[in-house]
Amino acid sequence: MADEQQAALKKAAGVSGGKDECQVRLKGREHDYWMGTEIGMLGCYGFQGQVTAGDSSDKQGKMGAGYNNLRRKKKKQQCKVGREEEGSSSNRPELAAFLLAPRDTLIEEPLLYLCDNQSLLKAVTRWTGEGGTATLVGAPDANIPAAAIEILRKRITAETATFLVKVKAY
Repeated sequence: MADEQQAALKKAAGVSGGKDECQVRLKGREHDYWMGTEIGMLGCYGFQGQVTAGDSSDKQGKMGAGYNNLRRKKKKQQCKVGREEEGSSSNRPELAAFLLAPRDTLIEEPLLYLCDNQSLLKAVTRWTGEGGTATLVGAPDANIPAAAIEILRKRITAETATFLVKVKAY
């Protein structure tokens, strides 16, 4: 390795500060890399609508939620979820992250929501099934799914596609 390369690597390794933001570039030499990721192989980068990825955190009783929108580079949303005295729930921030994305997407725009939490998908299935099995009775944190269901109803009435996809990482 050339001395210049070693110096550049040492300089890069010594940089401190905030974390880097992921930038998806689908042109040039990065195209093949991104298309080889799980999301790329599922065809998500070619989705004709808004592509969002949500996630949450629950650290020492402080819960947060957020999402990023792939199509709108500056569109990301974050929020605190609940108060410490209410206790924490691992699913509550995931539900909140899911609520943020469709809430901030026009009803007429198709939406692809990527998440890494299987429990969220199971919860949504329980809320949106048919007949007597679809219920929020006894659902923890029911205020969040109730708001999400209202948005999903509007999207269904408008015949707008909404997809939730579980991925390992994004």
